[in-house]
Amino acid sequence: MRFAGVELDEPEVMGVINVSPESFYKGSIRNDEEKLIETAVRMVEEGASFIDIGAKSTAPYLETQISLEEEIRRAVWAVKAIRDHVDVPISIDTTSARVAEEAINAGADVINDVTGLKGDPEMAKVAAEHGAPVVVCASGEVGNLSDPVHTVIDLLQESLVIAEKHGVEDIAIDPAIGFLRPDWPPWYEWDSNVLANLNLLKVFGRPILVGVSRKSFIGAITGRKDPSERLPGSLAATAIAVWNGANIIRTHDVRETVDAVRMVSFIARFSP
Repeated sequence: MRFAGVELDEPEVMGVINVSPESFYKGSIRNDEEKLIETAVRMVEEGASFIDIGAKSTAPYLETQISLEEEIRRAVWAVKAIRDHVDVPISIDTTSARVAEEAINAGADVINDVTGLKGDPEMAKVAAEHGAPVVVCASGEVGNLSDPVHTVIDLLQESLVIAEKHGVEDIAIDPAIGFLRPDWPPWYEWDSNVLANLNLLKVFGRPILVGVSRKSFIGAITGRKDPSERLPGSLAATAIAVWNGANIIRTHDVRETVDAVRMVSFIARFSP
């Protein structure tokens, strides 16, 4: 299995860098070019096989409205700054087709769309025109509240249909940990249920990308309100995701996550 040219015989890690001051985890934000480049280079040295750039926070519980022009400015600046310094695919985390296209023109390789190609009707077209691999996140109306995993499967299926219509073939699927927030059950139960049954997403035969890094469900379960205190919980959730079939782990903490992924992958070889 491959995604964006990267072999996924073993699970790989995607390092997250935000250039959005409004992002929920302040430790991930880089607004200085020298520090941005230094962080990207270090992440690759620590074992990241992808770098994900976020120019606007997509956290569903934050007020994150910035102008389209500002998001484009941030995205293009960040991608251009690191493109010549890392030799791994760069992903742009955006819900806007214009931002995606400008970032690709600046040197980005992958589109990471938390709306699963449903937010901007031009997104799938941009991906197809540029031959860009896409991460589609489960997004949309939450249906059967008693069955989180099959709801995620249904939402992802809708995104894959959109991609197929536009000829987008290189796709990773993301179960949207932290994004689907029904009134009931509580979101931290929903997310935990999805992670516990992640192996069911293998039905698509697509790489599974999971982002749990320092998210609020970890804070709810552990009582750690400050995202800076959620690394141990993140690594535990990462281990469960990898054990249950995740192929790519998106994280703010590359070195620690790479070690966790390697441990689980090695132990899993001996599982019946």
